Amino acid sequence: MPGIVLDMMDRRPIWAMPGWVPERIRESLPAGWKLVVMDEETDGSGDGAARISSRVLDAVAAAEIYLGYGIPAELLRAAPGLKWAHSGAAGVGSSLTPEMMAHPVLFTNSAGIHAPPMAETVLGMMLHFGRGLDFALANQRLGRWSTEPYYVAGAPIRELSRCTIGIVGFGGIGREIARRVAALGARVVAVQRSVPREGEADLAPVEGGGSLGDRIELVHGAAGVDAVLRESDYVVLAVPETDETRGMIGADALDAMKPEAVLINVGRGRLVDEDALVSALEAGSIRGAGLDVFATEPLPEGHPLWRLPNVLITPHVSAVTRAFWERETELILDNLERYVQGEPLRNLVDKTAGY
Repeated sequence: MPGIVLDMMDRRPIWAMPGWVPERIRESLPAGWKLVVMDEETDGSGDGAARISSRVLDAVAAAEIYLGYGIPAELLRAAPGLKWAHSGAAGVGSSLTPEMMAHPVLFTNSAGIHAPPMAETVLGMMLHFGRGLDFALANQRLGRWSTEPYYVAGAPIRELSRCTIGIVGFGGIGREIARRVAALGARVVAVQRSVPREGEADLAPVEGGGSLGDRIELVHGAAGVDAVLRESDYVVLAVPETDETRGMIGADALDAMKPEAVLINVGRGRLVDEDALVSALEAGSIRGAGLDVFATEPLPEGHPLWRLPNVLITPHVSAVTRAFWERETELILDNLERYVQGEPLRNLVDKTAGY
């Protein structure tokens, strides 16, 4: 009897699996399939659980499919018959162990599931700086009514419809960001993989007519990143951390940005050289930074980023949404049907590429 282990009872209430999820999965199972639901708390933060309990290891011993948060090496060693492993996290870095690289298991993630709330977080960060809300909040804390930051010559107050938005990474998150800012009239320049993955969706329509293809310019490779840095009023990082992307925003990249530009990072913290970023922000070389991810999390107490007035920090929560389980369950059910029918799975991770 083919078995599925569902191990997604996150310790955080907003991510905790509702009771209707396993029922929906059971209803969709072919005859003869068995679903085992684990009731132990797991951790879906970051790339998912680094370790896993002995009860789960016992449960996966005879499983064909595992649905959890992250795929630790010990789980692969405990499940000789595992054919498909799915992670509710978008990041896969902690799962790409030597065991995973050598294992023939199909590995899928939840890339794209988190895109809508992350895109809205990015939009909020843009408006925070573009409308000078950082100045307003600083004066509010002081109980001071001051229009000076807004009325001076060259005030950094902008309309999105007159801005260029550079997006590094044009997967599910990057596309969702592009959809929103394009609908507000912004110009978008996006760095895309030179060769899109097989089955990757076409550019989605923008509400109100037209398509993203009419509103954005796609560029590729290192030259594309250089163009984004030079031309953009907002530079948004929406790529995973790989050997190629780690440290991609250092002193040279920051020097290439406009003085009025804002860096926004919702990808991974180690995409950015934080020391170089602090130096650029202190010197006023760029307007500001909106950061949801950091090289070390939690961001250590006393880190220079905490004290800078031109930084907006969110504690790796850009993906938080009450709609997660609706989208995640739809993805699981769709892929389960594809798996049973022998069709290609959505969100299949390229283990070699690292995403």
